[in-house]
Amino acid sequence: MSTDLEKNIKDIKKLLNSYENEALPHYINGSKLLSKSNEFFENFSPIDNEIIGSVASGGSEDINDACNAASGAFDEWKSISGKERKKLLHKIADGIEDRAREIALVESYDSGQAIRFMSKAAIRSATNFRFFADMAPNARDGKSLPADEHLNYSIRQPIGPVGVITPWNTPFMLTTWKIAPALASGCTVVHKPAEWSPLSSMILADITKEAGLPDGVLNVVHGFGETAGKSLTENEKIKAIAFVGESSTGSKIMKQGADSLKRVHFELGGKNPVIVFDDADLDKALDATVFMIFSLNGERCTSSSRLLVQESIKDEFINKLCDRIAKLKVGHPLDPDTEIGPLIHEKHKQKVLNYFALAQKEGATIKAGGKEMTLNSNGNYVEPTLFTDVSNDMRVAQEEIFGPVLSAITFKNEAEALEIANDTDFGLAAYVWTNDAGRSLRLSHQLDAGMIWINSENNRHLPSPFGGMKASGIGRDGGDYSFDFYMETKNICSAFGSHKVPRLGK
Repeated sequence: MSTDLEKNIKDIKKLLNSYENEALPHYINGSKLLSKSNEFFENFSPIDNEIIGSVASGGSEDINDACNAASGAFDEWKSISGKERKKLLHKIADGIEDRAREIALVESYDSGQAIRFMSKAAIRSATNFRFFADMAPNARDGKSLPADEHLNYSIRQPIGPVGVITPWNTPFMLTTWKIAPALASGCTVVHKPAEWSPLSSMILADITKEAGLPDGVLNVVHGFGETAGKSLTENEKIKAIAFVGESSTGSKIMKQGADSLKRVHFELGGKNPVIVFDDADLDKALDATVFMIFSLNGERCTSSSRLLVQESIKDEFINKLCDRIAKLKVGHPLDPDTEIGPLIHEKHKQKVLNYFALAQKEGATIKAGGKEMTLNSNGNYVEPTLFTDVSNDMRVAQEEIFGPVLSAITFKNEAEALEIANDTDFGLAAYVWTNDAGRSLRLSHQLDAGMIWINSENNRHLPSPFGGMKASGIGRDGGDYSFDFYMETKNICSAFGSHKVPRLGK
C-alpha cells in the first residue's frame, strides 16, 4: 500500500468517525432532523461493500416539511438584492474550497470514483458557485423592446421553490451545478440526493449554514425515488423540478408533475458517439477516446461509449486502443495512481456484467476486458472492456451501460458515420475527430446531439449551454440558459400616450 493511499484511508476513517450523528440526517429549515417515520437505510462503500452508516429515509411528511420551509423562505430570499446573493454565494464557494479535500475523500469513498478526479470535481464545485454568484446581480435583467408608440421591456423573476434531484456519479459537483444557479436567481430549494451516494450533500448543507444562507432556502431530504422523490415531484408548492439521471426516471417525473403543471429540466442518458476519421490526429483521438469512456469509471452521461472508427484505420486504431486499455490502472479509489475505481453499487456492477454475456450472445467480440475483477473480493470492480464486431442494432450499441465499456463500430464514409451516429434514441453529445474543416462543420449541423466537440474531449465552458436532444433531456444548463429555467420572463408594455385606443359601444 502506497503512503498516499494509507494516509487517505486514515483520513477518511477519521472524517467518518467525526460526524456527530449516528445516522445521516435531513436538513430542513436550518435544522438537522431524522425522519418522522424513524426509518433508515444503509449506505455502502463500493470499495468493499461494507456499511458506511445509516441514512434517514425520508417520506412524504419530511418532504412536505421541507417544501413548506422552502415556500416560507421564498418571499424573503427573492427580495434580497442580487449583490447580497452574490456575497453569500461567494462565501459558500469559500467554504467549499476550505473543505475541498474532505469533499474529495468523502465522494471517492462513497461513490468509488478515483480521488484524482474527485479532487478536481470539488474545486470545480466552488467554481460553479463563483460563476453564478457573479451573475446574480444581473439575473433579473431583460431586454428593451421599443415600438413606435409603446415601450416594451422584459424582466425576470424567480419561479419559486424548486426541487433538485441529483445522481450518484460526481454527486457534489452536479449538485452545485444545479443549486448554485437556483440560489443566484432567487429560488429556494428542496434537494433529494441519490441514495447510493448521500454523504457529500450534508457537507454542502453545513457550508451554506456557516456562510449565512437563511434557514429554509436550502433543504435536503434523503430517501428513495419511489417515496421521497415522488412526493417532491408531486408537491404543489414546488414550481419546477431539475433532475439528472436515467431517461426512464425522467419520464416518470414528468408524469408525476403533470397535475401541478411543473416546469421540468432533465439531464438524462446518453449513448454518445466518438467518430474518428482517417485524416484525424490519431494520437490525440486515442487519448480522448480512452479518457472519455474510462475516466469516472465510465459512469458519466457524456461518456463516448460508441467508437465509430473509419474502416481504413480500424486495425491500427483498435490495436493501439487495446494496448492502452491493458495499461489502465484499476484500483482503490483513494489511491492517487488509480484511474478506474469500483462501480457505485453491487446492483450496478451486476447490470454491467450482464452486458458482457449479452455482447457475446449478440455476436460481438470481447476484444479487451469483459470480466469481473478480484482486486477486492467484496468490491464492485470490473475490467475496462472493449467490444468489437459491433453493429449498431445490437443492444450494447443502443443501451446506456454506464460503465467502463466501449463498443467499436466501423464505417466506410461520412454519410454512413452520420447515419450510425444518429441511429439512437439518445442525443446528448458527439465527438468528431477530423482535420477536414468542411466535414466538421457539416457534421456539427447534422448530428442529432445537444453538444458537439470537434477534435476535443468534453471540455466545459460554463457560459455555454449544456444539455441534450431526444431521450437525453429537456432544457439547457450553463450561463444565462440556467436562468431561463429557474426564472419567469415578464413583458411590460408602457404607452407613450400618443396612440389611439380603439373604442367600442360609443
